[in-house]
Amino acid sequence: MQLEAADAQPEFDDILAAYHRIHQHVRHTPVINDPQLDATLGCQLFCKCENQQEIGAFKIRGAMNAVLSLREQGITSDLATHSSGNHGAAVAAAARQDGRRAVVVMPENSLEAKVHNVRRFGGEVVFCKANQQARESGLQTLVDQGLVAVHPYDQHEIICGQGTAALELLEEHPELDILLAPVGGGGLIAGCAIAARHLRPEIRVLAAEPEGAADTAESLRRGERVTEWKPDTMADGLRAIVGRLPFQIIQQQVEAVLTVSENSILAGMELVWRHFGMLIEPSSATVIAAMVQYPENFSGCKVGVIFTGGNVDPLTFPELKPREPGQP
Repeated sequence: MQLEAADAQPEFDDILAAYHRIHQHVRHTPVINDPQLDATLGCQLFCKCENQQEIGAFKIRGAMNAVLSLREQGITSDLATHSSGNHGAAVAAAARQDGRRAVVVMPENSLEAKVHNVRRFGGEVVFCKANQQARESGLQTLVDQGLVAVHPYDQHEIICGQGTAALELLEEHPELDILLAPVGGGGLIAGCAIAARHLRPEIRVLAAEPEGAADTAESLRRGERVTEWKPDTMADGLRAIVGRLPFQIIQQQVEAVLTVSENSILAGMELVWRHFGMLIEPSSATVIAAMVQYPENFSGCKVGVIFTGGNVDPLTFPELKPREPGQP
């Protein structure tokens, strides 16, 4: 059984079907706003808090859609995936709910908090070297043993599930001028771009990517997908190379990928902590980092962003901690 990405691009109806499939199994996360942060950034900002999903990240949307789709097809095999953490936890949670076993290939440099999260939801962890080839090879080995792959981003069902985040955001705030989301493997921004541009054709869809993991930006510059990249960023959730199917969608539907510095990512985390009292992952903070680093792109606009996850060890960022009640 070979591990290959699906070739068929999702359509809006596929995302809508995913929403109806998963909506009773995932949280309809809140959208928050702070006028003081608006004033700081020079725009109206609406933040979709996927960090408040049960597993602490948006990944549960795609994983749940994939697992429930397998169930509809009568496929009951155990599951395998590779992940830096959040997708692994999502597959583990979805598998446990569906009575399956899940094995997750994780890089040996994965954050301990994320390894713990995978195991907390019943996932079995297999470590590999910290590179894309080792992750994919490890997953292929499990598939060859008879497990069914739930790819972290390069899979039709995953992209459709992730796109439901934008569907919810645009239903609540249909007047958005810009949708901005992080890009790593690309499943989230791909699904969200399809949903957003269907619901609001004039919307601008932008992605944020760390300078140290800017394979998507480089792929767009070359006009072909980069297949090798050595990431160097604190945003561990964005270290994967953009997938084949997501990249096709990004080429067609995403206006630009804005690359952000590590200092800007930290600044984004600090702004979210200061204004909302939330500690979000560096991967999540890339969207705020992009607004800080490229203010001319957002000035005067109504901007929707997706906070992708909150699985971060507070001890890693001792200068950032949740705001106490009444603290300015």
